[in-house]
Amino acid sequence: MAGPLAGLRIVELAGIGPGPFAAMMLADMGAEVLRVDRAQAVGGAAPTWDVNARGRRSVGIDLKHPQGRDAVLRLVERADALIEGFRPGVTERLGLGPDECLARRPTLVYGRMTGWGQDGPHALRDGGAIR
Repeated sequence: MAGPLAGLRIVELAGIGPGPFAAMMLADMGAEVLRVDRAQAVGGAAPTWDVNARGRRSVGIDLKHPQGRDAVLRLVERADALIEGFRPGVTERLGLGPDECLARRPTLVYGRMTGWGQDGPHALRDGGAIR
């Protein structure tokens, strides 16, 4: 796809909320976005019912398995940016935090967004409504 971001490679660690929407917008502007879904969630292509998944390929990877982590780090080596929207500390526990990714690709833009920020009283809650 042509567009102002043509030639840029983005790795998206699939989640909910603003991450998939941001990845969709980047794909709409021509970036090559590869969405990393849970291994069991992928059947070849991104679900057609998920409008936020449009414009990008999807691969299923088990991030909790060392081989899965290594696969994502290999993708990062060729990427310009990574987007993740997990709760604070999750990517670090998986071995996919900024330190690990930037060690593989120092020019990587590491984008993270959470439902309630990186710290504060609700930081560790999911992005749903506060109960």
